[in-house]
Amino acid sequence: MQELIRRMKELMADGTVQRVLGWKKGDLSYNPEPYYFNTAEELDEFVYDGFCGANLSKYMVKGSNLEGKTLVLLKPCDTYSFNQLIKEHRVDRDKAYIIGVGCKGKLSPEKLKEKGIKGIKSISGAEIDGDCTELKIDTVYGEKTVAYKDVMLERCHVCKGKEHRIYDELMLESADTCDGDRFTDVEIIENLPADEKFAYFRQELSKCIRCNACRNVCPACNCRKCVFDSTKFDSEQKANVDSFEESMFHIIRAFHVAGRCTDCGECSRVCPQGIPLHLFNRKFIKDINEYYGEFTAGEDAETKGPLTDYTLEDLEPDERR
Repeated sequence: MQELIRRMKELMADGTVQRVLGWKKGDLSYNPEPYYFNTAEELDEFVYDGFCGANLSKYMVKGSNLEGKTLVLLKPCDTYSFNQLIKEHRVDRDKAYIIGVGCKGKLSPEKLKEKGIKGIKSISGAEIDGDCTELKIDTVYGEKTVAYKDVMLERCHVCKGKEHRIYDELMLESADTCDGDRFTDVEIIENLPADEKFAYFRQELSKCIRCNACRNVCPACNCRKCVFDSTKFDSEQKANVDSFEESMFHIIRAFHVAGRCTDCGECSRVCPQGIPLHLFNRKFIKDINEYYGEFTAGEDAETKGPLTDYTLEDLEPDERR
């Protein structure tokens, strides 16, 4: 960790980069936030541990418009999003100096709450240079312990792998966290009767408060102007009025990112209502793989997506499984 900070300060000092895009300590030990560090002194507030789940790729849309190069820290899964943004001409590769940082799985504060852990004063065991097997949590009610893997984000249990797809240099070690199949939950829902399937999503989407957190954090939602901010249509409203309104927002958003979603899981991570929004995207990913062949968005910055390319073997509109 200290070696990473030393390297970032070195790159700022020699003029290679003008700023660092990383994570800053929050007011609590489990809520670091994305931050642009503009001086070496500010890096004293830098942190990188198991709670740094935010995908920094989308922040580089802004970074690409700043003067000089920005050093950005990307976890392995983040690099897929960065490649996709390059492909869509939303980030400038020449304006970024990428340090690919290792990952041992990211943690969910919500899972700590689900385990009845509250009144947290401090947490140890989440450090990237530790073994990341157990968290020791100091609370106002005494010390608690919990297995690291038991409070990891869902996306880390179905990790695509710890290989960075794009970088200038690599630092810190990773650990394999994949112990599940990311399409299992999709298949369970697919096999439900139509009325149960509808009821499931109706119940989940009814929780939506239209805060737009999912849209704002999503690397694939990078339009300069969004239809859901337009004052010309009812789509601009921020709270649900009826079932059509709440369904329209999430279904249209899912269609919008189909073939471009890298399954980074940010939409579900930031949802204050705990809606499993990633399931919409995974359904499309699963269908695209079945209809057009295996494809991973953001695996590189050149390959055209199956929905933006045409081949003679493409699925015809009237074909079914």
